[in-house]
Amino acid sequence: MLNSFLRTGITGRAVRSELLNVRVVNLHDFGTGNYKQIDDYVFGSGGMLLAAPQLKDALNSVLKPGGGNFVAYPSPQGILLNQEAVESLALQENLIIICGRYEGIDDRFISKYVDLEFSIGDCVLTGGEIPAMALIDAVSRLIPGVVGKNKAVVEDSFYRGMLDNPNYTRPEIWENMNVPEILLTGNQGDILKWRRSEAVKRTLLRRPDLISRASVGDYLTGGIYLSVLKNFLSDDYDFKELENLCSVFGISRPFLIAGDKGLRYELKKTGTNAKIVGSIKKIIDKAGADTLIIKIYASKNVNSLQSLEAKRKCLEHSINGGAILFLFADDENELDKIPGTSAYLFESPQDLSLNNMISIALDRFLGRR
Repeated sequence: MLNSFLRTGITGRAVRSELLNVRVVNLHDFGTGNYKQIDDYVFGSGGMLLAAPQLKDALNSVLKPGGGNFVAYPSPQGILLNQEAVESLALQENLIIICGRYEGIDDRFISKYVDLEFSIGDCVLTGGEIPAMALIDAVSRLIPGVVGKNKAVVEDSFYRGMLDNPNYTRPEIWENMNVPEILLTGNQGDILKWRRSEAVKRTLLRRPDLISRASVGDYLTGGIYLSVLKNFLSDDYDFKELENLCSVFGISRPFLIAGDKGLRYELKKTGTNAKIVGSIKKIIDKAGADTLIIKIYASKNVNSLQSLEAKRKCLEHSINGGAILFLFADDENELDKIPGTSAYLFESPQDLSLNNMISIALDRFLGRR
């Protein structure tokens, strides 16, 4: 079963070109007695279980001297296999997959030798071979050279945590259904915006649970802005750190909002590259009247959304090209005076510096996988 899989398709090509080295070990080679026994009855009644001593002998035969070994076991008790796990496993030097059968394997072996239990879904299979093949296939695609173009891997569903956009081929009209006209225009900029918008719609509709771990920055097509309401000039406030944070998360220079003319003068004297304005209206004039304002609070308060829900709201707003403005303040009470969507980072009160709070918020909303 496994050897046939390893001769087929992209995985087979990777094996033949030695980009991927897979060794299939037959547990019966380490069985005991005349019948090469590898299993026995479960203590306390039940079915058959793969035995720990034979599993250990098989494992020892493939361990790489000096370390670099990682043992994975397909199991209904394991974590649900996702792209993050696949990316981590692809970095392992010597990945060993233990395929269970019958009722599974002796738990003592799992406790002592297994580094990760994983599941491919809430269903029961006859053995671990199919999950093992799924893992090998997913890992092999991340090895440079296995898939022709790296871009094809990057644009895959789940690579950024988002589902893929709809795709079409010829004929243009099939059973009275037309290919979306924008895909026929040849305008790559508009096509990219359409694809990202459709990916957002599909993810929100079919797999909203993915949003919490998705990299959504590239999908907020209307633009992203960050501003800080300044009520005073603090000696220890690091403007450079704020500017660096914006750069890391793909935001142009931040806005500093100071209603007091004297404070604006003092802010300019600091030499900051931030744009200093007298009111939030100046930012809205630039970003657009339909800009969604997300007011960030450190802790939960009345009418505020949990950050994941606010993240979802940002995606919904971006479908039609609306901009997003993340708004922070020296004094959170000042945020209450401004209309917008309130979002909180923590359930309980937190003592955070403003830049630390901004860093956490940007990672929650825009952090890249």
